[in-house]
Amino acid sequence: MAGSEADVNTQIRDLQAQLEQLKATKPGPSVFDTYQTSLTGRYCSPEMARLFSQRSRHSTWRKLWLALAESERELGIETITAEALEQMAAHLEVTDADFEIARVEEKRRRHDVMAHVHAFGAVAPAAAGIIHLGATSCYVTDNAELILMRDAIDLLLPKLAKVISNLAKFALQWKDTPTLAYTHLQPAQLITVGKRAAQWAQDLLFDLESFEHVRNGLKFRGAQGTTGTQASFLEIFGGDDAKCDELNALLCKKTGFPACYDVSTQTYTRKVDLIVANAIAGLGPTAQKICGDIRHLAAWKEIEEPFEKDQIGSSAMAYKRNPMRSERVYSLARELMSKPASFAATLADQWQERTLDDSAIRRIDIPETFLLADAILLGLDNVTSGLVVYPRRVAARVQEELPFMITETVIARLVARGESRQEAHEQIRVLSHQAGAVVKDEGGANDLVARMKAAPFFAPVRADIDDMLRPELYVGRSAAIVDRFCGPAGVLAAKLRPYQAAIDRAATAELNV
Repeated sequence: MAGSEADVNTQIRDLQAQLEQLKATKPGPSVFDTYQTSLTGRYCSPEMARLFSQRSRHSTWRKLWLALAESERELGIETITAEALEQMAAHLEVTDADFEIARVEEKRRRHDVMAHVHAFGAVAPAAAGIIHLGATSCYVTDNAELILMRDAIDLLLPKLAKVISNLAKFALQWKDTPTLAYTHLQPAQLITVGKRAAQWAQDLLFDLESFEHVRNGLKFRGAQGTTGTQASFLEIFGGDDAKCDELNALLCKKTGFPACYDVSTQTYTRKVDLIVANAIAGLGPTAQKICGDIRHLAAWKEIEEPFEKDQIGSSAMAYKRNPMRSERVYSLARELMSKPASFAATLADQWQERTLDDSAIRRIDIPETFLLADAILLGLDNVTSGLVVYPRRVAARVQEELPFMITETVIARLVARGESRQEAHEQIRVLSHQAGAVVKDEGGANDLVARMKAAPFFAPVRADIDDMLRPELYVGRSAAIVDRFCGPAGVLAAKLRPYQAAIDRAATAELNV
């Protein structure tokens, strides 16, 4: 005890020393003084948080302005000089000073895009007069959002593939281990631990395919003018239709998109946001289903998520091993599932060619959709890469219910010996309820087998019953199903092949933590 108290006292003194050192540092603005989203503060990855940062967003605007100016010059707009392009290219990263200029300009002009146009012009004076030439605000805002969503999906895909890979390995490891299956959350015919994990992996594969589909289907808004007619660009190019098309072809090439949407208004249609949100939010119910299953299995003490040596399960109940990672994912999934409704409402309220009531909500909804998905995948990766199975506990729970599990086989063998299937069903129903009452009312063991052996009706199969009490007889083709889906030559192997290098890198990084 004394040693333990000494350790605690040492820890307290160390913490006090750290606190005094922190107090002695020069005070400055603190993140603790203003609201910070938990998504970036606690849950999502640094790379996803950076992608949707203000610096990333507004630096993307500058890249789009440069791409527009370069393309216009390539198509003959001589007022755009090489010096202007050089100055723009030298200042694509928005600095803190640039943000301060933009803040002052926005307060004056009440327009965020024009504030950043002026801030860009301040550091690229040779380009000040041609930045944003022919464009409307949505040239940078909408195109930037398409770029950010595309890049965000590219961040999510390998993380999702890693979780699927985790589950595939887990399923193969436990493909032969019988476990209770549940329908109506009541014990049903046996499956294997691996078979259940394969089902989780298949649901995630559907999400992977949905992510890939919307990512590959994303197009660019391009330079379409104020209502999507390209009238301003037609003017700039002296009425040359072909150059308007060439402009968008150049912009797509510079930004990595296959083409522009065929029809735009002032914006690209907000139907695109809804399509993307539906795909990304589809991860939510999948994650909630998986984590709900794990939480149940943890309550039954069959399977647990990783639990670290010094982890505390409860501040009051020291014995607790709460599945907090699964609960966190479950909670984040609930929020992700709510997002499509907001995107649908935004689409529905875009009157005619555009209303600005889409702007504020999309600044929240687009980043949060991807931040939530990212956080969920980080949590799932952590959980699925360290699932702990307690095979003896799993086996014990199987044995508790196994007498019920063999009854279908008993019926089949009785019928094969000439008995009525309905009469056999009725006999087993009566005896099963009697055995269940012993378990529920008396706290006794399941004695259904003994009751069947003692009943004259079951005499034709009495000698077979003991041999029937082997769990592996009741898992059907579970192992084969796992092999076919998760094995080296299975469905998942082909689907995950494009992501294998990223999966391997992530696995190596986990080992080095």
